[in-house]
Amino acid sequence: MNKLQFDVVVIGGGPAGMGAALKAQENGASVALVERNPRLGGILLQCIHSGFGLRLFKKELTGPEYAQRFINRLKDTGVKVFLSTMVLRITPDREVVCMNETGITVIRAKAVVLAMGCRERTRGEIKIPGDRCAGVMTAGQAQHYINIDNFCPGRRFVILGSGDIGLIMARRLSLEGMKVEGVYELMPYPNGLVRNLKNCLEDFGIPLHLSTTVSRVIGKNGRVSAVEVTKVDDRQRPLEGTSEIVPCDTLLLSVGLVPENELSLGAGVRLNPRTNGAAVDDSLQTSVPGVFSCGNVLHVHDLADNVTMEAERAGESAAAYAKGVRGESTADLKIRCEEPIGYTVPSVIRSREKTSVMFRVRRPCDRARLTVISAGEVLLRGKPRRYIPSIMEELILTPAVLQKAEGEITMKIESV
Repeated sequence: MNKLQFDVVVIGGGPAGMGAALKAQENGASVALVERNPRLGGILLQCIHSGFGLRLFKKELTGPEYAQRFINRLKDTGVKVFLSTMVLRITPDREVVCMNETGITVIRAKAVVLAMGCRERTRGEIKIPGDRCAGVMTAGQAQHYINIDNFCPGRRFVILGSGDIGLIMARRLSLEGMKVEGVYELMPYPNGLVRNLKNCLEDFGIPLHLSTTVSRVIGKNGRVSAVEVTKVDDRQRPLEGTSEIVPCDTLLLSVGLVPENELSLGAGVRLNPRTNGAAVDDSLQTSVPGVFSCGNVLHVHDLADNVTMEAERAGESAAAYAKGVRGESTADLKIRCEEPIGYTVPSVIRSREKTSVMFRVRRPCDRARLTVISAGEVLLRGKPRRYIPSIMEELILTPAVLQKAEGEITMKIESV
């Protein structure tokens, strides 16, 4: 058994893990980066769409181009990278137990950054009935088949879910000469970014069917031959007499992401029931001292830039914790959100420094105003604007605003 020691151990080699590792090392910490795959980059390596890098690099980059910039930077640092290495558990005293072809390695850390990303929901998790046959796959699986393995996963597709990955795959399939019969969405509104609706569906003449879901998979000779689609009411219940059969040979699922928090739970980290990620404070520290979380394992992001910038905060905080640097701390300031806001990250503020609060709404609000209240006093009131679930929002709370807050902050969005 190998035993090693580092100031900071980062788990995950995607954009979050690489960003956190680089920032922690930049702040004087010795850093180990552990990735279970044989290469760094995470989901970015499967993506061909551009649009990353506009805030960090001021130019459009494909996923692999974006990842390679961080991979190159890691090569020029003292960050120790462990590839093809699976983390088995994190002990209460921050020992990271991992395994690879050389055997078991125990890495003792002063601080740990969780950056394991997320996984896609499968057919089993959303319980689509019907025949058990080949041809049902997630959007990420289809991406890997086409972009990495150079395989053709099917010829005639139905896509369930209008999230960004599903929309991007609709375009990708069309560019590769495959037929997309349509994109079906359970909700009465699309869940992808507006630009993806335009660039990926409208430009290719692919229909979008809202308030409609796949209610049954139909197979023939061991392969999908069609799916049954059914309209739903405003409570997502099937409407009788609205079902129809759509011939296809592949059902592609883009039905949400689940943060990979099995290691977090094993380490005793408390999860936020609204995000299924860790509950963190403004330094991105979890309920376990010295353990930090960032990226899609914390909450699902829409842009890689946002992942990286959040990861840099976590890496900087982890380095400060490992080096024993502590800022002044005051009484905790809890953040409470009201509908239609679904969640906030962080959920508690421990300092009175400038703080970034990320949040999403659960439903579209065409003309609404964000209001921040504490102890009955309005601390902040935004201008009327539109809010949609597909876009993560950011609220900056200044020290002047935070000094006025007492005990709890309430964030709410009101129609104007």
